[in-house]
Amino acid sequence: MDYTIYHNPRCKKSRETLELLKENKIEPTVVKYLEDPLDEKGLESVCSKLGIEATKLLRKTEAIFKENYKGKDLSHDDAIKAMAKHPKLMERPVVVKGDRAVIGRPPENVLELV
Repeated sequence: MDYTIYHNPRCKKSRETLELLKENKIEPTVVKYLEDPLDEKGLESVCSKLGIEATKLLRKTEAIFKENYKGKDLSHDDAIKAMAKHPKLMERPVVVKGDRAVIGRPPENVLELV
């Protein structure tokens, strides 16, 4: 079964997660999600595979979040829309294998899929 990593090469945890996959002989499809962002349907799919509400996938420490969403009670749909509009708000990295996914924080979480 194929693996996909939603990757930000500037992120240390994302680079470590990708390296851990490669150490385990896995060559995932690498999606640089800041350059090729997920649409709302793709974000829904990722959340479903993670088994979480979209609000749990939001990076609340990002300046974009603080400027636009801090103090607001975001619903699942609101969070999906926010990440579709501002891909930087999606937690990274996310690794998907089939109908399962994990967030690579810490990178060792990816071993659940290996």
